[in-house]
Formats: sequence, structure tokens, C-alpha cells
Amino acid sequence: MKRPLSCIALLLLLSGCATKTEERGLVLHIGDQKGQTKALLAASGLLRELPFTVRFSTFTSGPPEVEAANAGAIDTASVGNTPALIAAAANADVSMVAAAQGAPSGDTILVPRNSPVRDLKSLRGKTIGVANSTSAHGHLLAQLRRAGLSKEDVHIAYLQPADAFAAFSQGDLDAWAIWDPYTAQAQIREHARVLLDGTGVANALNFQVASRKALADPRKAEAIRALVIATAKAQRWTQSHPEQWARAYAHDTGLPVPVARLEVSRGVKLPVPLTGDTVRSEQQLMDVFVANNSIPQGIRFGDFVDDRYHKDLQPFQEKGIRQ
Repeated sequence: MKRPLSCIALLLLLSGCATKTEERGLVLHIGDQKGQTKALLAASGLLRELPFTVRFSTFTSGPPEVEAANAGAIDTASVGNTPALIAAAANADVSMVAAAQGAPSGDTILVPRNSPVRDLKSLRGKTIGVANSTSAHGHLLAQLRRAGLSKEDVHIAYLQPADAFAAFSQGDLDAWAIWDPYTAQAQIREHARVLLDGTGVANALNFQVASRKALADPRKAEAIRALVIATAKAQRWTQSHPEQWARAYAHDTGLPVPVARLEVSRGVKLPVPLTGDTVRSEQQLMDVFVANNSIPQGIRFGDFVDDRYHKDLQPFQEKGIRQ
């Protein structure tokens, strides 16, 4: 029986944007966020090489992308580590078909520049902003656990990044758990101080999630194959063209170039195997949510992995994930 996806916020902002390559009568519907798949493929020149029509729909974050894939509104999307495990916890009708890892140092818990807070325990009883069911949410829970605290020891304000940024800037939050580019934006614009980053705690994984309905369609499955290969090539392109990618990223998101440069300087997303350490790391993150009574016990993340494209992606992958 499917578990309800009520834990996944329905913040979906669909804005269809079709990019036509070769007309073969096939349309692949891709969930996207600003500065993500479309910007990456376009900047690297690989978008125009896809041999099918691509239609992008823009979302605010990963959770609504998972919801849309589960409902069949999109065929595939790239999401962070926590939306991926929430999909598994909800028994969503999706599979993870590719993985990449970004820079754990971009996942942060920020405090205002003049804050007296010097460690996480000093936030006991104070308000921390975070977007529910996102990678920042998972990072926050992991850091609390590491410090011997629980979510009941702090007040968690569930806010989407734009609202949290405003609240943080106005002094309404004692801390903010967030990811890049918001980390870089807050550092540059608000001179926010990094209390903790995800090094050694957050796995900074991203997953290409695909609707099982799309994967069961041979033509769409082949289109997804082409997409994940192109994405892996584009990710490698960012590694060798950091300045070009920073400028393209800034243009797509509307962020200042210095913000984009700061994010890129921490490291770009690179393809990693969808096996072994990747699955174990994600299961460990899932256990953090179980310990906080946020998701049920007994869910195996590996049951939601489809590694049919593994051999295609091997030439582009790192040997393993950074632990």
C-alpha cells in the first residue's frame, strides 16, 4: 500500500517551457529548478543534442518534483538527498536512476554575523529556519543528533528558502539551515557566519528520480538514458569550465556572479555510482529521520534504485562518494 505523500509540500510551480531538438514525436517532461538541469545542459551545449523534444517545468524545490513524478505529471527530475528518501518513505511510484555528489561545505547552518552563538548546543530553545523535507532538513537533523540534541530541543520554523532568507535578514531567525546558492547569497549579502557546514555529516547527494510509468515505456526509458548521459557529461564540463558555468548559473538564477562564483568554488556536482556507498549513505540519512519519528521504520532505500544506466554512466563517474 502506498503511504500518503502529505509530508511532501505541494509547492509546485509548473511553468512549461519546451525546448525542441529533433522532432520524433517524443516529449520528455522534466522537472527543474532555476540553475539546474536546463541551465546545465544549455551552458555545456548538450541540450540541443538530445534527439527528442524536452519540456521543462519549474519547481521551487525537490519535494514537489517528487510529488509530480509520483503523479505522472513529469517523467523525471533531479532532487536532493532528502526528497529522494522521502519518496522512498512514501512508497512513491518512482525510482532513482542516477546520482551525483556536490560539495558538503555548501550545506550549512548559518547564524547572523553578530550572533553570540558559537556551537549548536547554544541554539537550544532557539528558532532555526529550514525547508521541510529538503536536504537542509536532513542536514539539520543529523547535526542535532551529532550534538546530542533532538528536534524538540529547538524550535524549527519550516520555511521555504525565499521566506527563510527574508526572516533571517530581518533577524527573525536565530539560525538557518540551508544549501547553496542561498548559503553563498547570505554570506555575501548579509555577511552570515557559518556555524556548521556539512563536511563529514551531509552526503550532498543528488538523484535523478524517474517515474516508473516513464521507465516502463521503452521510448521514454531510452530518452531518460540519453538525458542522464548528457547530464553526466555536462557535470564533467562544469568541472573544467568553472567560470563559464558560474556565469551561466548566475544568468539563469538571476543571482550576482560573485554569489555563483562562491558556490562553484566549493565544488560542482559530479556523477557517482548508484550503488554501494551511495545507497549506504542514503540509508544512514534515512535512519536519522527514523530516529526523529519523521518517517516509518523498515524502509530500504535500495528498493527504490534502478541501476539500468550504470554501465552507460561509468565513464563519467567518480570512483565513489566523499564520506
